[in-house]
Amino acid sequence: MAILDKIKELMKNWSAIHHIVVYYLLAVIVSTIVVSLPVFHNPGVELSFIDAMFTAVTSISVTGLTVISISEVFNPAGQIAIAVILHLGGIGIMTMGTFIWVVLGKKIGIRSRKMIMVDQNSKTLAGLVKLMLEIFKLMLIIEFIGAVILSIHFLNYYDTMPEALLQGVFGAISATTNGGLDITGASLVPFANDYFVQFINMILIILGAIGFPVLIEVQEVLRGRVYGVNDRHKFSLFTKITSVTFFWLVVGGTVLIFLLEKNAFFANKTWHETLFYSLFQSVTSRSGGLSTMDVSEFSLPTLFLISALMFIGASPSSVGGGIRTTTFAIMLLTIWNYAKGNSSVKVFGREIHQEDILRSFIVITTALMLCVSSVIILMKTESFPLMEVVFEVASAFGTTGLSLGITPELSTFGKCLIMALMFIGRIGVFTFLFIIRGDDTKDRFHYPTERVIIG
Repeated sequence: MAILDKIKELMKNWSAIHHIVVYYLLAVIVSTIVVSLPVFHNPGVELSFIDAMFTAVTSISVTGLTVISISEVFNPAGQIAIAVILHLGGIGIMTMGTFIWVVLGKKIGIRSRKMIMVDQNSKTLAGLVKLMLEIFKLMLIIEFIGAVILSIHFLNYYDTMPEALLQGVFGAISATTNGGLDITGASLVPFANDYFVQFINMILIILGAIGFPVLIEVQEVLRGRVYGVNDRHKFSLFTKITSVTFFWLVVGGTVLIFLLEKNAFFANKTWHETLFYSLFQSVTSRSGGLSTMDVSEFSLPTLFLISALMFIGASPSSVGGGIRTTTFAIMLLTIWNYAKGNSSVKVFGREIHQEDILRSFIVITTALMLCVSSVIILMKTESFPLMEVVFEVASAFGTTGLSLGITPELSTFGKCLIMALMFIGRIGVFTFLFIIRGDDTKDRFHYPTERVIIG
């Protein structure tokens, strides 16, 4: 009892961020235990502890990098368990917890609301419970519609309805949560010529990666138009920046992949094959992780481009990782405005707050340091070419899941490092920094200010 009392006393002094990280770690531990249970495995399968933990981390972080084949290791019950873990990781610990708490009729206290605020990168405590419930509802609706469409279509591929249903439900959850895992044994490669399956998966990936606040604002606007109130809701600056950046990253990625591969991988492909290969790889690099081809067939410039797209990742308050689209956008806007001689960053008739500019450059710098350090360490501990290591690190940090095939061959240390990157990518760079920086302190005095030569 004395130990428990000390733990409770210690937790009282923890910040909301520390609580969130602990909850995610507990989710990893529980998920590791679940995927280790023999009842979820195919006959004769043995799963090592490190591989079970890797599977748990990649599911909770909705990344998709895997050291085993989901379809070969797990039976249908195990595959459903993986889908539930993906769902938990994609929607988020705090969203799921809020839903359960409301269902049980419990009151959401200030401490819990602060944790929700941190988890969703919100600036205010107002309306957080409603936001969580709205996110939960939206995700379920999107997954349900996707599962129904895919399950019906998969009857063309599978002999029985239960098999088509399992593939459809798992596929919809994996795509919407940007989980990147599959039970086909070959991602979406079997559907490389089925553009309907690809289109549905791209829509689900985009809906999961573009950000919950964006989806909710779009929903509000549509409701306003349905009820005949055209100006009931106006899009926020966040939604404008996020949507435009997300759109241009998808379009720009598609065009660049086409240009880089038109005389290489696409040389003997038809126009529609070229279009869908380019478009799907651009969309999935946002954080999706599913693939319609072996990405190792791409040339080095294309692999580097995809690595950069994975590093940027999805939008804030979404299912994806990376530095996030708004961070990338603010960096570009700051450089552009500075080059024009502006002292402030202006966009869409608004000015970006100086603190947000500073936070963006801190996130980018920290992320680059993390990824470069990881590449250097893995180049020392593993025996893979540089491009394969860079691609793996970018995929892990961006919680994407695309790989050039080296994941199962990593050493135990290499797997642990990739797991750490996936976890940081899921919780976010700022959350990671808050864990190690300690409490805020106020300066008791200041030294005289002096300018320093830069550049």
